[in-house]
Amino acid sequence: MEDFLRERLPAPDPNLDLLAAIVRTMLEDPAVARVDELAARHAMSTRTLQRLFRPYVGVGSKWVLKRYRLHEAAERIAEGLDGGWAATALELGYFDQAHFIRDFKALVGASPAQYAGAAA
Repeated sequence: MEDFLRERLPAPDPNLDLLAAIVRTMLEDPAVARVDELAARHAMSTRTLQRLFRPYVGVGSKWVLKRYRLHEAAERIAEGLDGGWAATALELGYFDQAHFIRDFKALVGASPAQYAGAAA
């Protein structure tokens, strides 16, 4: 059975290595906070990045990047490392505190202040 399956193994997909590198950048480099920055880092257009993500990941690159940044915010808050919501929002690529708080609440189910209180 194993020989049968090995004979039918699909050819390696070079997009998977590229996608893995992009996701690694999202995880390891908090300075990359926007999709256009991510695309530039990997020498591609924003649209090419979007087209790559949809079929392989199932969601857009913006969605994934936002989730990573919000998880990072939750970790900082849980560890007591926040330097104020406005500063945290700017560090994570948000243009204003209100947008950050709204996204955080949608993902976590509590505002950053409520989450900080629960984590303390």
